[in-house]
Amino acid sequence: MLDLDMGKYAAFVWPAWGISALVLATLAARAVLAARRWRAELKRLETARPVGD
Repeated sequence: MLDLDMGKYAAFVWPAWGISALVLATLAARAVLAARRWRAELKRLETARPVGD
């Protein structure tokens, strides 16, 4: 079974886990949003000028 009891350190461990999860989720969301912006910019640039000009 999973033992999640941190004893006297729980007040430090659980917030650290929470902050870490929040930071990782924020970084992942920012990466996805940036990829969408880059994709939209690429599409805009590709349609702005025909290839070969």
